[in-house]
Amino acid sequence: MLRYSILLEHWDMYLQGFANTLKASVLALIGSLVIGIIIAIFRIAPIHPLNWIGTIYVEFIRNIPLILIVFVFFVGFPAIGIRFDSFTAGTLGLMVYTAAFIAEVIRSGILAVPKGQMEAARSSGLTYIQTLWYIILPQALRRMVPPIVSQFISLLKDTSLAIVISLPELMNHAQIINGRNVNYVIPIFILVALMYFVVNYSLSLVSRRLEYRQR
Repeated sequence: MLRYSILLEHWDMYLQGFANTLKASVLALIGSLVIGIIIAIFRIAPIHPLNWIGTIYVEFIRNIPLILIVFVFFVGFPAIGIRFDSFTAGTLGLMVYTAAFIAEVIRSGILAVPKGQMEAARSSGLTYIQTLWYIILPQALRRMVPPIVSQFISLLKDTSLAIVISLPELMNHAQIINGRNVNYVIPIFILVALMYFVVNYSLSLVSRRLEYRQR
């Protein structure tokens, strides 16, 4: 019983760490959606230079480790005089990394909309961007939501990698608790696993329900 009382003694640290995990994840998701929409539009735009920029971004970011991108923000930017704290650097790294995957989700959703929708909107006098914003994206949104939820689940788990720059998220706080109570490593990290599981499993159920409703 004494072993598990350690968890109650440090419950506030667990909650604070998990709150930071959620905060970083939500901010990174919002930012990645903005970047992802832009990159997805570049990928399908009838302008070759924009296609190249979008393709290079997606292929490059998806094929390098997330931890490297986090280090660029935390260690690389200070070399040119721009400094970020660990939370900001971690969130920006997650944002840039996730945006590459979100861009592909959005691109797939847009391409799934019948081409006749684009042609009809353009023939009515709407510009390319207006057509995407008012006609195509709203129709594609339903197809995008389930994979975006799945991507958010991955994003939540990826925040744990930012422990290497001491981002004050759940794993970082669990490590601090473990440092103070080295004989209780199993219950300390089991609770971390359960906290991740409850949130991510709940989100996965939401994602499955959304997919089922689309059938």
